[in-house]
Amino acid sequence: MTSPIPPLHLYSVPREPDPEQSPPPPRPRTAWTADQLMATEFPEPKWAVPGLLSEGVNLLAGPPKVGKSWMSLGLGLAVASGSKAFDTVPVDGGPVLYLALEDTPRRLQNRMGKLLGGQPAPAGLTLVTECPPLPQGGNEAIAGWLDRNPDARMVVIDVFAKMRGPSVPGASAYDADYAAVGHAKRLADYYGVAVVLVHHVRKAASDDFLTEVSGTNGLAGAADATLVLKRARGQADGVLHVTGRDVEEAEYALSLHQASGSWQMLDGPVTDHTIGDTRAAILRAVRANPGAKPKDIGQALPETDADTIRRTCSRMATDGQLTKDSTGRYFPPENRTEDQGTPQVSQLSDCPVTPPDQPELPGQPETRGVRLSDSNGPTHANRRTP
Repeated sequence: MTSPIPPLHLYSVPREPDPEQSPPPPRPRTAWTADQLMATEFPEPKWAVPGLLSEGVNLLAGPPKVGKSWMSLGLGLAVASGSKAFDTVPVDGGPVLYLALEDTPRRLQNRMGKLLGGQPAPAGLTLVTECPPLPQGGNEAIAGWLDRNPDARMVVIDVFAKMRGPSVPGASAYDADYAAVGHAKRLADYYGVAVVLVHHVRKAASDDFLTEVSGTNGLAGAADATLVLKRARGQADGVLHVTGRDVEEAEYALSLHQASGSWQMLDGPVTDHTIGDTRAAILRAVRANPGAKPKDIGQALPETDADTIRRTCSRMATDGQLTKDSTGRYFPPENRTEDQGTPQVSQLSDCPVTPPDQPELPGQPETRGVRLSDSNGPTHANRRTP
C-alpha cells in the first residue's frame, strides 16, 4: 500500500498562530433516545450564500466552458469579503478555501483581477492549485486548514474529479460515487461549513436537471444540495437550478458580464428572461395588469400590431407562459395555482413546490412558488454543537 501524498500544499500558507483560537470541535453526537432528540436545541444551518449554499455538500454541475469556475471563484470572493453574491444576495463574511486544481497561479490572478474590478483582494480567501485526492491526504489537508480557520464559511473544490480518488475495487458505480462524495460530507458535517464540489453534466439533456449530473445518482444522493447551471436563451446567459435538503427547489436567471466574468442574478421569474422579446414584453404587460385582454395589452405595446398580440397570447397560454380564463382575460403563469385549485408542480423534478411563507429576496416577485432565504440570514454558531 502506498503512503498518502504529504498534504503540504495547504500548510504552506503562512499564518500567525492565534493563542485564543478555539479548540477543534468535539465529535458530533450521533445517537439519542426519541425524547432526548425532541428536547435538543440545534442551531440553524449556517449559510455561505443565503438560500443557495448551506453548510453541507453542495454539488455545482454544468457543461464545459459554461462559466462554473468563474461563478465559484466569484462566490468565493463574495463570501471572503462579506459582500454580495451574484451582486444581489448579501452574505456574512468569513474565510474561504478555494482549490483551483485546473488553474495556474497566473490564470487565477487574471481572473480575480477581472472579478475584483479594482477592489482590494480579500485576505480571507486562500487559493490552492495542488492538493492530493481526498482519501490520499486531501481530507487531512483540508481539515488542517479548517482547524486553523475556525470561522471558515466555505470550501470550494474545482474540480471534484481531481479530488475524489480511486474507487474501492469491486464497488458498484453508484456505491463508488456515493462514497466519493462521502469524504467531503464528513468534513462539511464535522466543521459545519459549505463544501462546493464543482462537477460536470452529461451530454444528454433531460427535463429533470438532477439526471443531467455526470455519473450515477449516488453523487446527487450523497450531496445535501445540487445546483445545475445550464445555458439559456433570450436575455439570460444561464439558468441556475437548485434543490436540496435545506434549500427550497428553485431556478434563477443569471447574466454573465463578459468583461468582468461575474454572474449577476436577474430580477423576476426565469421565464421573463428566457423567452423571445415579443413574449417577454407581453408577459411584462400582463404582470403589470393581471386580467388584461389582448386589446389592453395592445395599448401597452403600441409598437406591436393587434394580430401579433392575439396570436402570441394564445400560444403563450398553450405553452404555459400565460393563464387564460373563460372570459379571454390573461394572467401571469404563477396565477395558475389559484385559478385551478391544484398544487403547483415543478417542471424540473415533478415535485410539489412549497408555496412562499417568508419574505422574498429583493427583486423576486411575491407570487413565486420558490425563493431564496431571507437575505440577511440567521445568526448562528460557527459550528454545530453536540
